[in-house]
Order: sequence, then C-alpha cells, then structure tokens
Amino acid sequence: MKLNELSDKDGATHTKKRVGRGIGSGSGKTGGRGVKGQKSRSGVSINGFEGGQMPLYRRLPKRGFNNLFAKSYATVSLARIQAAIDAKKLDAKEVVNAEALVKAGVIRRVKDGVRLLSDGELKGKVAFDIAGASKAAIEKVEKAGGSIKLPEQAAEAE
Repeated sequence: MKLNELSDKDGATHTKKRVGRGIGSGSGKTGGRGVKGQKSRSGVSINGFEGGQMPLYRRLPKRGFNNLFAKSYATVSLARIQAAIDAKKLDAKEVVNAEALVKAGVIRRVKDGVRLLSDGELKGKVAFDIAGASKAAIEKVEKAGGSIKLPEQAAEAE
C-alpha cells in the first residue's frame, strides 16, 4: 500500500452542498437562506441575541468557580495494573511509579501525579510509589502483601 492509494471508507465523507448555483439546482437564488433579513446576508454573528431582550446567559446567575490550585491526577485501577503485569509490561518486582506506568503504556501522561483506585484485584505483592490512593485500594494492596508509599508518609517520616 502506498500513500496515494489511501482513501476513506465509503460513506465517510459527503460532498459539500454547492448553494447559489442557479435555480435548476434546487438550492439556487437565495441558497437555502430564505428571503431578506439579517440572517440571509453574510457576516452575521447573532448567537445568543434575543432581539434586545436580556439573553438567557445574562439572565442566569453565575455559579461556582475554578480552583487554580486544584490537582489533576491520572487515575489507575488495580485491574489495569494487574493486566499490565500479566501482559509483562510491568515488572511486579520493581517499584511501580509514575514513570514505570507511562513506560508500560498504562497511562498517557503523569499530570500532577498518579492516584490508585480499588477496581479489580491484585494477585501478587507489588510496591507502589505514587501521589495518592483510595482507602480501599490501600487495603487491597496490603492484603495482597504489597506496599504503597505516598507523599504524606514521606513528609511524616522527615
């Protein structure tokens, strides 16, 4: 296969409707825009305009806020970890950290750290060095004989 032989599947692309190409085309003359008025002309930008009435987006009160300091974690379930170990992408004997998970293809990017969630089960003992974990995930890892090192524990040790 060569680059010039590549094509979309049948029906994946539609030909653009050519409006204003004569009355016989079915979409000529006004080109599907109706008759007269602002919307029939080019250069119209009236999204949200309600004819002078206060628009809905200005009538409703503002709500909530965006926390500038909120952390965004990459979440990983125990099932995903176990699947990566079974597929020999992760080594259970090594410490599992953010870099190891990215290298194994379990997560795409680290963001502000990795948080472990409790979906699924671990079969063997695994040592984790991550940013966060749910209580249920910590219990399951310790039940399987593994350990989790979190930043709070490192701060308490110092």
